[in-house]
Amino acid sequence: MARRSWATKVAALAVVPLALTAGCGLETEPEPHDDAEVLPSEAPLELPGLPDADSAREQLAALTVAEPASMEGYSRDRFPHWSTEDGCTVRQQVLQRDGEEVRVGDDCQPTSGTWLSPYDNVTVTEAGEVDIDHMVPLANAWRSGADEWSDDEREVFANDLTRPQLLAVTARSNREKGDQGPDTWVPEADAFHCVYGRAWTAVKHHYELTVTEAERDTLTELLDTCG
Repeated sequence: MARRSWATKVAALAVVPLALTAGCGLETEPEPHDDAEVLPSEAPLELPGLPDADSAREQLAALTVAEPASMEGYSRDRFPHWSTEDGCTVRQQVLQRDGEEVRVGDDCQPTSGTWLSPYDNVTVTEAGEVDIDHMVPLANAWRSGADEWSDDEREVFANDLTRPQLLAVTARSNREKGDQGPDTWVPEADAFHCVYGRAWTAVKHHYELTVTEAERDTLTELLDTCG
């Protein structure tokens, strides 16, 4: 498979600063700091780089349909994460972005806040109980083209804050999803199906990853829920 055009921009990409989302490990919560910063509440979750439904349909039509590649050589270590920028890891940045009234310590780790998981509409109040999901799981990406990337290119993919690739969800829903595509797993929250289809399609399109026929058909159905 030919080298992806997006890869030529890897060197110029960096983790987005805090001003501005298959499973990831849980982190131990530090003790709260007296001088912890309280971040303001934000509007309902809006994933970065999310296309509208019509644009997503055009992106879906442009994707290459192919059978999954072999998992030979795959390891999560081939997708280095979580990168650090200005003292905050990508995981911490997503927790701050997706949470409400998030309080952080000097080490940038959230010490309090609430997170509404869009996959199952469950609210979590402990940051250590939140997983940061890769919309297109690392193993799925490997099977659909990322096996030919360099580790630096895979690191960009695994830490992408500029597209709808990362989001805070319950550990239960993230583990349930694993590395499955939308043809075998979709969020139990029906209201999120439109966003899920748009986000998955956008990530695959940007990174020029392939889709299976069943995956494409299910994405079409998810986008049809957008109206």
